Amino acid sequence: MNNPAISDTGLIEVLLERLNKQRLPHALQLQKKVDAGEVLNDFDMEFLAAVIEDTNGVKPIYDRHPEYQPLISKVMELYTYIVLKAAENEAKHS
Repeated sequence: MNNPAISDTGLIEVLLERLNKQRLPHALQLQKKVDAGEVLNDFDMEFLAAVIEDTNGVKPIYDRHPEYQPLISKVMELYTYIVLKAAENEAKHS
């Protein structure tokens, strides 16, 4: 019988690489943007929606690997912060 936790290794490597090379740098740019009081554009919002949807889609994998829970929690905190700060900025600009 195959152990799903063992077969997740390659996928986790790909997900971590994408996080490090694409998603996290972009999220940090968005954090700077909202911290500067700017509002997010449609592209920014689509990025955040896609990231959150993707993260929810691979949740079963992360559930099988509790060692990644602290990382996932921190990343989700960052995305949540960006969304809330963007909403606050939007309200100020309205």
